Amino acid sequence: MFGILKKVFAFAGGKRALLKKAMGVSLLGALFASLQFLALMLAMDMVVGGAKLSVWPVACIMLVSILGHIACAYYSTNAETDTGYHMAAEKRVHIGDRLRYIPMGYFNDNSLGNITAVVTTTLGDVENTAARCLVMVIGGFLNTLALCLMLLFADWRLGLIAIAGIICYLAVTELSQNATSKTGPARQYIQEALVEKVLEYVQGMGVVKSYGLEKDSGQAVYNTVDDSCQKALALVRSITPWSGIRQITVRIFSVAIVVAALAFYAGGTLPLSRCLLMLIASFLIYAELESAGNMSDQLQMLGAAMDKANSIDNTPTMDIDGQEIASSHATVEFQDVHFAYGDRTILDGISFTIPKKTTTAVVGPSGGGKTTLCNLIARFWDVDGGKILVGGHDVREYKLDSLMKNISMVFQNVYLFNDTIENNIKFGRPSATHEQVMDAAKQACCHDFITALPDGYDTVLGEGGGTLSGGEKQRISIARAIIKDAPIIILDEATASVDPENEAELQTAIHALTHDKTIIMIAHRLKTVKDADQILVLDGGHIAQRGTHAELLEQTGLYADFIGLRQEAVGWKLA
Repeated sequence: MFGILKKVFAFAGGKRALLKKAMGVSLLGALFASLQFLALMLAMDMVVGGAKLSVWPVACIMLVSILGHIACAYYSTNAETDTGYHMAAEKRVHIGDRLRYIPMGYFNDNSLGNITAVVTTTLGDVENTAARCLVMVIGGFLNTLALCLMLLFADWRLGLIAIAGIICYLAVTELSQNATSKTGPARQYIQEALVEKVLEYVQGMGVVKSYGLEKDSGQAVYNTVDDSCQKALALVRSITPWSGIRQITVRIFSVAIVVAALAFYAGGTLPLSRCLLMLIASFLIYAELESAGNMSDQLQMLGAAMDKANSIDNTPTMDIDGQEIASSHATVEFQDVHFAYGDRTILDGISFTIPKKTTTAVVGPSGGGKTTLCNLIARFWDVDGGKILVGGHDVREYKLDSLMKNISMVFQNVYLFNDTIENNIKFGRPSATHEQVMDAAKQACCHDFITALPDGYDTVLGEGGGTLSGGEKQRISIARAIIKDAPIIILDEATASVDPENEAELQTAIHALTHDKTIIMIAHRLKTVKDADQILVLDGGHIAQRGTHAELLEQTGLYADFIGLRQEAVGWKLA
């Protein structure tokens, strides 16, 4: 238990000081609460013991106790709430920042559902439980300890019995934490699996409906929901017996206090007023400790949640030793580059140079490594061997933000955020003015359709830009790249899925984007390939051919065969 409490403190981050204040105020509140026993003791001495005391001290002590306890509880509750929400918010921001510098392979091994579960369900458990759990557990212990100290003041023998009860209760609680250490992480894991399965079902709804698999796919979700229910019940079943043992423990010591008080009274070593005080105290002294113990049952799940959220920090980043480099030219060079996904070799010792302000088209069969080649330039992954130079510097020498200032990428599958059109375009340069956004939109041939929308540039797009056509989304992504104004442009089959009506405008937008830039394009159509300064034909992880359109036509090989046959080769998408 104490290990998990330490985790909560470590997890609190910038709110650690506030959490400590909440703990200190909770201790102060416990001391205020214990004053009620002092007032009760004085009242017993007056009523039963015949002590000549005024009623006013008793009333004042009770008033101070009540008001002090209320004030401390108010501050402590606000502080723990503030801590809980802010520590989770800081962690979400931290995870978002870190994901920017993690190799793309992490996203292959950890699905969208898994990551979504961490930043929603997992951190939701933390923000709602962590600080409150810590304050209640420690506060309950301190409250009980303060009352025990008051009992020590009243009668040291009974005070020691009460303290022994605290020690035994904590020992049982620690044993229960060890005994239930597996059920908490298991429930955390199945919660993440549930989020993942639901997201998969919703995102794949089109495929599910088109193949009539609603029943089969729905059954998989139902099975995961049922599994989640069973894991939650297993957690409760593992906790319940220990909850009973804790209750038995405090009852035993409550009875021990009663028996000891009566025995001491019968033996003449305890006055009647103190005996009555102890009888009352035996029913109240462990109430806060029991509440703390019940709250501690959530610690295993909380610990598992924090471990999962922290697990992203264990993933190595690719930006540890990078520098801020201002590249003087936009030349790209591959030097004996090797790269593989696991045991599957994608690029096998390729070398080439792309001079600044030239256009290079990359063509080849599907699976030949075209997209991987472009992603390595942007350092979505690190090479396994060799090096890639941008502006004469190894991409691994750059800080990732510094490298990406040199590169704009336009993908075949465009993703637009659930925000206004203007903010989606400004994603390329957040500091851009409205006039700059409009200018970029005009160059990308999307100003006219934007202004035709009811809210113009303030139109809020649906998630992924689903309210726009494919060509419109593509032109907005080009406007985003234009406003960024990076010297190197990577086009990953940017016109692959565009209808003929949009193609002319899209080509105009691409021309505006690529003017006076270094261009690397994964080729899709013959007319965009033949004008390139050089063409790289990738096949099986090797550069099979390189040259201009005219030069390659004169050679015997894949490129000439394709042009000669005027049809798509296996896996090719040129038209």
